[in-house]
Amino acid sequence: MAGGRAGVAHLRGPRLLNAHSKLSAADLKAALASEARALGFDCVGVTAPNAIAEAAGHFRAFLDTGAHGEMDWLAANPERRADPRSLWSAVRSVIMLGVNYRPDENPLAILESRTRGAISVYAQGDDYHDLIKKRLKALARWLVATSGCEVKVFVDTAAVMEKPLAQAAGLGWQGKHTNLVSREFGSWLFLGAIFTTLDLPRDEADADHCGSCRACLDICPTSAFPAPYKLDPRRCISYLTIESKGSIPHEFRKAIGNRIYGCDDCLAVCPWNKFAQQGREAKLAAREDLRAPSLAELARLDDAAFRARFTKSPVKRIGRDRFVRNVLIAIGNANDGALAVEAERLLTDDSPLVRGAAVWALSQLLGRKEFSALAATALSAEPDATVRAEWQLAAG
Repeated sequence: MAGGRAGVAHLRGPRLLNAHSKLSAADLKAALASEARALGFDCVGVTAPNAIAEAAGHFRAFLDTGAHGEMDWLAANPERRADPRSLWSAVRSVIMLGVNYRPDENPLAILESRTRGAISVYAQGDDYHDLIKKRLKALARWLVATSGCEVKVFVDTAAVMEKPLAQAAGLGWQGKHTNLVSREFGSWLFLGAIFTTLDLPRDEADADHCGSCRACLDICPTSAFPAPYKLDPRRCISYLTIESKGSIPHEFRKAIGNRIYGCDDCLAVCPWNKFAQQGREAKLAAREDLRAPSLAELARLDDAAFRARFTKSPVKRIGRDRFVRNVLIAIGNANDGALAVEAERLLTDDSPLVRGAAVWALSQLLGRKEFSALAATALSAEPDATVRAEWQLAAG
């Protein structure tokens, strides 16, 4: 679900090829796979740029329903996502690579600790975009030096349909939760792509191995899957806590629980995870201060403290106000009256988004009489219409 700037680079090969350029396509592909693993990639596969024609139709249908919500970057230039050749007409092979980030503990366990925040596994370590882009560039430079080809590298946020391409390249299949599933790594793979002018041997596309399992569909707290293999992001907690810029709709607030950045439920419950080994990249491992942070502590973050706390983390990109909004929703769900003091302090925050979430949190934590008394004082002084609406709705 991540948005933002495209991770892309273009490297051009030399006019004169070195001795290694005489490798056969099959030998070059084998050497590429070996180099990729030496650089820290856990899996690699090759597919044709025209291998995902069917996925393009599904994507257009998805956009037509408006399910992308506020993710305008998804709807921008959809034809560029439909075919890698529309991004770069010279591409002849697409190299898909994966990095395993399986956590060292069950991501669902934190959901029982209601006074602590649950941060999605992928965001508990360093930003994977930066790490994978560096590795892709290193591998691309090796490929250029070895073969004299031209390449482009892409990391997640470019207009590339990584998951269908990864399935076409044999890295796994798109499960019923729409994420990639691997028989070797479960649901825990970061993806990157290298487009090249080389004509490399193709790998066989992986088949769907979900069978009759519905675990990922049934666990979703907000019923974000209208059908197997279909996701409505507007109902997804990852979308609501990361992509949504405004107030979180009331119908989803209780279901969010203590999830303050993303949601791993559908990934964590996948039975294929039992075959996955723990990720080997230390920079992607969870930082101790992000495993189970105190909601009270997080609610006290000002902008400077937020930036310092989440340096190098994907969490940083949503900004302090949206993050504290999420924290306040979790505080409202904590069933701990001691946290009311944190929400009450934020009733005077500079951000209307924060103040509105603080109102809702207090409505969940305080008794009716105490909340009504607070509303009588605060409502008259509140300058923002959306926050006043929160007061009025909560006060009944």
